[in-house]
Amino acid sequence: MTFASNDVVPFTLARAKLSELAEQAKAGAEKIITKNGESYVALIDASRLDYYHLLERERIHLLLIEDARKGLEDIKAGRVHNADKAIAKLQQRRKAKSATAARSAKQCD
Repeated sequence: MTFASNDVVPFTLARAKLSELAEQAKAGAEKIITKNGESYVALIDASRLDYYHLLERERIHLLLIEDARKGLEDIKAGRVHNADKAIAKLQQRRKAKSATAARSAKQCD
């Protein structure tokens, strides 16, 4: 979606014209509200926000399905690891990292 210059609204103006901006957003115009010259928040119709959330959930589901497909390919190709051994190895790495961080913090004191 493209934005026109009147879709970018300073915070102080948005506060003064919130009702008008809300009506414009309800009609489909998304507003970017700025604070100190930077993008701060967006004002959009609630049903459009629901739609954006739905799209994001669908995207996540597609990514999960793709990960599952790759996992099944890995199993078929024999690219597998023992889960218990992999978890134990990760726990050892965490423990070693924590010990290193603790030694570093102690040296700084």
